[in-house]
Amino acid sequence: MTDDTGGAISSEANEAVCMGGELHETGRCVSCKSRGKPVSRKTVLLMLKPDLLERAMHGSYSFCSAGDCSIVYFEDKGPEHFTVDDLRIRVGVKVKDDPIALCYCFGFDEKHIRDELQRTGNTGISDKVSGLIREGLCACETRNPAGVCCLGEVNNATKRLKLELAATQNG
Repeated sequence: MTDDTGGAISSEANEAVCMGGELHETGRCVSCKSRGKPVSRKTVLLMLKPDLLERAMHGSYSFCSAGDCSIVYFEDKGPEHFTVDDLRIRVGVKVKDDPIALCYCFGFDEKHIRDELQRTGNTGISDKVSGLIREGLCACETRNPAGVCCLGEVNNATKRLKLELAATQNG
């Protein structure tokens, strides 16, 4: 690709969009610069508070999974973005206090796993979620703010919470 003078345009410029005088790298969060994961506009619309729906009617969006960044969704080739305060629900990866949502389809959060681990030393929540998924009863693409299956987050949290419990019992 060339510019108006016949010179080559760098791949960085190809990846960027002008936003009010500054360049915004497409696919990266406007705040923390993390690479986003594409998410459907339907998911974005289902998560937003009603008075913000009009702002998300066009464009394509990505999900910012950085826990320390308040932006949840950002427009890939534009200035629009939405923060945790713009959503109707809490986003598990963006909060530090209970309830920390893990499974948006069936309502499991970290406290459910932690309580079961403390009571029994194990948890069957991952198996329950897996069974419900096999039955085709999940709606992760639209219920999970990240637009992906929740089972990975459930499994990761289970591993982490088992390690935390073992550390407190041994320490």
